[in-house]
Amino acid sequence: MDAAGHTAWSVRRCTVRRGGQHEGVTRGVRSTRGARALAASQKSGNVSGPLPFTHRSWRYRWHVDASFGTEDPDFLSWRVNVTSKGRALLMLFLFSDVGPADAPTRIRVGSHLEIVTVLARAGDEGLSLRELVASGVLETAGSREALATGDAGTVYLCHPFLVHAAQPHRGAHPRFMAQPPLLPAEPLALIRADGEYSPVEQAIRRALTVG
Repeated sequence: MDAAGHTAWSVRRCTVRRGGQHEGVTRGVRSTRGARALAASQKSGNVSGPLPFTHRSWRYRWHVDASFGTEDPDFLSWRVNVTSKGRALLMLFLFSDVGPADAPTRIRVGSHLEIVTVLARAGDEGLSLRELVASGVLETAGSREALATGDAGTVYLCHPFLVHAAQPHRGAHPRFMAQPPLLPAEPLALIRADGEYSPVEQAIRRALTVG
């Protein structure tokens, strides 16, 4: 599903039933050339991934998840570049029913296209989270906002550059979710001889052409 209403794939929403695997999730992950990495994450039990916004002032800030340079203890120095080095997708797994009052992740619709143009100017080195929040993320402030709500078992497969943020919980029941990282099975490429681009690559290429 293209929740952003763009021809460039940005958000796909699927539902996984208890004890099962949804074909839509598998197909979406494979289309990003990241299936092998997902299997590795599942095997290791790694179900974490959001940035460690431990400081109160950063807890609900709009951001894009950084994907490389994570060996630096200062998470604001972690980096993102235009080919999304080290990350194939932003994924949100809902393990409980999540309504508007249950702290659903906030998403800026179509923001991934604007982030592409900002990252393109930074080359392969990309930008640190600190730099990106201070520049590119601010440029998406006018984007329409959507909420990642759904029944337990809902999975959101999102473009890795989609700007998103947490929010306070105002509901009556706990919310359970995970944001496991999906590592690319092979690096994303913006020029392929066979022209076989993944949906994420297509969106990046389209944004660069328009920008």
